[in-house]
Amino acid sequence: MKIRKELNRQLYRQKAYGYEKSPYYLDEAVRNAILGGDAETLNCLIADGAVTLPAKMRTLSKNELRNRKYHFMILAAHLAESGMKGGLSHDESYMIADIYSRKADRAADGAALELLLQDLCADYTERMREIKKEGVLSLHVRKCIEHIYEDLSADLSVKGLADFANLNVSYLCRLFKKETGTTIKAYVTAAKMDTARNLLKYSDLSCSEIASSLGFCSQSAFTYAFRQFTGTTPKKYRN
Repeated sequence: MKIRKELNRQLYRQKAYGYEKSPYYLDEAVRNAILGGDAETLNCLIADGAVTLPAKMRTLSKNELRNRKYHFMILAAHLAESGMKGGLSHDESYMIADIYSRKADRAADGAALELLLQDLCADYTERMREIKKEGVLSLHVRKCIEHIYEDLSADLSVKGLADFANLNVSYLCRLFKKETGTTIKAYVTAAKMDTARNLLKYSDLSCSEIASSLGFCSQSAFTYAFRQFTGTTPKKYRN
């Protein structure tokens, strides 16, 4: 074991000086809100200052900011594990953590890390809420939703999804609206715009590349749709 001497020294110091192991997990109330998909409770906890990195941290780096970044990434990994237990797929759960970890690596200060942590928790909460909602959906609607998120550049028109589900167009429209509370077109638009905002915030893809990946025929069509949905242009949103 190559680090045995260092390990023994650190274990001795921990025992001699009563060193306490700081938990990497968030407050239990925060974790329960996230896993329960309870965005309202999470927002209250954020407002109360409960969503924060541990005040006492184990030293993983002598550089204070880098040390906080390392702890952020460990916490993100724990949330990914919790997300999988809650029903998220391995790839999706860890991709969320990876995206935020890369963002944290570029953070300029501790305040930026705290804001990223709040966004990280909010995104996991939203996905858990969606999963719980999907659990009460019919097989046909659930398949359509999975198809939407698997390939946002595919033919996601009402007819395209009806063909995919092998259902009558009018029947699928009624079923989708009844179970989700929204129309297929509105759901697809929201899915594309949510993805677009994440790509604008956390990737270096150009607007034309994002437009293509989301199935828009041109960058101008994407810009128009984005402005209609968010009230601003993609470029202004990214800046």
